[in-house]
Amino acid sequence: MVQMAIRRLFILKKNDMKKTINFYDFERGFKVYNREHQFSYKGLKALFEYLEEYEESCDTELEFDPIAICCEYTEYENIEEFWVDYSNEDYPTIESIQDYTQVIIVGKEDFIVQVF
Repeated sequence: MVQMAIRRLFILKKNDMKKTINFYDFERGFKVYNREHQFSYKGLKALFEYLEEYEESCDTELEFDPIAICCEYTEYENIEEFWVDYSNEDYPTIESIQDYTQVIIVGKEDFIVQVF
């Protein structure tokens, strides 16, 4: 599920020109599209590292699209905030959430999920 969603959003077309970006460029891209408050600094860093790792492990190049990323991923400060959007009966723990979608741990309580 995770792999298909990422492909749908970010994979470069065959003849597209590409630019390799670092975390500074990644963070700046969110500011350019007025999405600088979509993720915390730590969340943005964790998301960047996750996407880099995904590229390396799948031997895939991703297209940087901040709007698509914002639609595909949501950061939560804690599981209680997550329960506002999803059922606490169906997803009582982070581990149970991981059974349904990609979870990126950001800190002690905060995490990012791939929207499902």
